[in-house]
Amino acid sequence: MIIFRYLSREVLTTLLAVLIVLLLITMSGRFVKYLADAAAGELSADVLFLLMGYRLPNFLELILPLSLFLGILLAYGRMYMDSEMTVLTACGYSNTQLLGVTLGMSLLVAALVAWTGIWLSPWGAQKVEEVLLEQKSLTEFDMLAPGRFQSMSSGTRVTYTEELSRDRKKLSNVFISERRVGKEGRVQHIVLIARSGTQFIDEASGSRFLLLENGRRYEGTPGLLDFRVTRFEEYGVKIAEPVVSERRRKLEAVPSRELWGSGKRHEVAELQWRLSLPLLVPIVVMIAVPLSKVNPRQGRFFKLVPAIMLYIVYIGLLIWARDSIEKGSLGAFPGVWVVHLLFAFVGLGLLYGEEAWQRYLFRRGETALEKAKAPGGEA
Repeated sequence: MIIFRYLSREVLTTLLAVLIVLLLITMSGRFVKYLADAAAGELSADVLFLLMGYRLPNFLELILPLSLFLGILLAYGRMYMDSEMTVLTACGYSNTQLLGVTLGMSLLVAALVAWTGIWLSPWGAQKVEEVLLEQKSLTEFDMLAPGRFQSMSSGTRVTYTEELSRDRKKLSNVFISERRVGKEGRVQHIVLIARSGTQFIDEASGSRFLLLENGRRYEGTPGLLDFRVTRFEEYGVKIAEPVVSERRRKLEAVPSRELWGSGKRHEVAELQWRLSLPLLVPIVVMIAVPLSKVNPRQGRFFKLVPAIMLYIVYIGLLIWARDSIEKGSLGAFPGVWVVHLLFAFVGLGLLYGEEAWQRYLFRRGETALEKAKAPGGEA
């Protein structure tokens, strides 16, 4: 029990450190994408962290097995470098016992991967779709932020307001610049400047308008002297209502219970992918335990690059099998399970291959020695 606690603490501590680093790397890339959408006026800044929270389970289901794999390699590699594993081996601690202890602690990781991949990740993907659909239904002025120039309508309009009321209906010191293409292909610019503005809904038509007060309107073609300047006390601008089309639910957002028993190829492939992620955990443990064994002269990172390459091949073959099921070139059985079976044999080979080869050489040497000692064996 003492050895189990010590090994578990070493592996899980390293796993946590690797997990934090990998999460920061992967989530920062997604956050930058959402931030760019918010800067372009396609997303509200208020929902950025909400989207990242819903995306977290999708990141965890892929990063947790890799973090465990690297955690075993780094933790056990350090113990081999410090001769701690040598002491355990001298005390009769075999590779099988080490594998059993590591598999025992990996059950927690496998359970967490199963929970996130089968239940939590589809729920998070569904919530992301709901938030994005809600953002699509907002008008441009619903996402307006005071004190900042915002590009809207795919970059054809830039809007600025110095102040904005809490109910988002009253604006002060408004600036609107819009670019339009005329019938002759000439680009025209329209600039509106007003001291205040009010949003309201026309009861007759139900359309939304922005009523600008005490301002000027500039219209013309850049580079020409045909600009027209109009002063106004009130000027109405119709706010275009967003056209929200019904989005098809992504496969990753479909609950696992709906995929179960389905005969559609793409749904079978998605279900097998979700079920294969927890199975990935014990197999990578079988691969990581023997690969973590290093010679002190080699260094603890000697086998790290080959191990990562082997893990990449494993994941790549799983993705290939999933895509092949969707295309119909690979049946639901053996499906992705053939890849897991292949790498399970790879793990067993790494665990017991060297020991089996040494036993074979030892028996072969004993046989040769017995033949040499037999009468007439030296002739």
